[in-house]
Amino acid sequence: MIYVGVTGWGDHDLLYTTPEERKHKLSTYAGHFPTVEVDSTFYAIQPVKNFEKWDGETPDHFQFVVKVSREMSGHDREPKTPLIELFERYRVSVDPLKRAGKLRAVLVQLPPWFDVSKPHLDYLRTLRAELSDYEIAIEFRNPTWFSEAFRDRTLQFLTEQRFINTICDEPQTKESSIPFVPVVTHPDVAVVRLHGRNTSGWLKKPGMTSQEWRHVRCLYRYSEEELQELATSLREIDREAKDVYVYFNNNSAGDAAPNAKRLIEILGLEYELAPRQISLF
Repeated sequence: MIYVGVTGWGDHDLLYTTPEERKHKLSTYAGHFPTVEVDSTFYAIQPVKNFEKWDGETPDHFQFVVKVSREMSGHDREPKTPLIELFERYRVSVDPLKRAGKLRAVLVQLPPWFDVSKPHLDYLRTLRAELSDYEIAIEFRNPTWFSEAFRDRTLQFLTEQRFINTICDEPQTKESSIPFVPVVTHPDVAVVRLHGRNTSGWLKKPGMTSQEWRHVRCLYRYSEEELQELATSLREIDREAKDVYVYFNNNSAGDAAPNAKRLIEILGLEYELAPRQISLF
């Protein structure tokens, strides 16, 4: 089964047209999509009460994919907190969703400098050991992992470690991109992230603030032709994995939710969603 959603629930203004909907965004969101990727956890491990709240605001069948923090995934080259402590804090943090059966996977988005090397392979083995009770989706950003020399070994390693190969559609640059690799490495779940194809905005330019970069990085609207092509690939992926979770991350100009809605139509998907009063699409 293919489940389509978007990254986060806060920035999709087309979904929230009344004060009540804007006040209860996640509950409203769950009336449109069956799953969401939690991005706020990348910037900081969230308190337990947040996950308890999110559990209470979503139906029993709703599913989350939750990012690990940037410290945990190596974006901070010198983390202030020992890695083992970070893993423990993360496990405690997400426990409400895990106990509720709503935590489908944790997402580890690795930094651009995380290339193929023994220390990095050792880190991934540590990650697997520390989160042994979780499904883990690995998203590479360094192209060495899928270079001709390492592609097959990378996929074999992911399969052996029961990691989920995060399949990404993203702008293609030499410095910080991976190709679209629609290979399933975990029989139960696949994760697909759609970042858009804005090549000129994908890399941070000198002098650009992080906030400015966020506004252009995923500034892209998938065309009908591109969505049809993605649908073809997703049907193939769906034949290999029990569940496929697809997240649109192209929301710099609010394009993620409309693109996700259209993809659901193309694929002919129907979900059991939270009740809502108004249909916007």
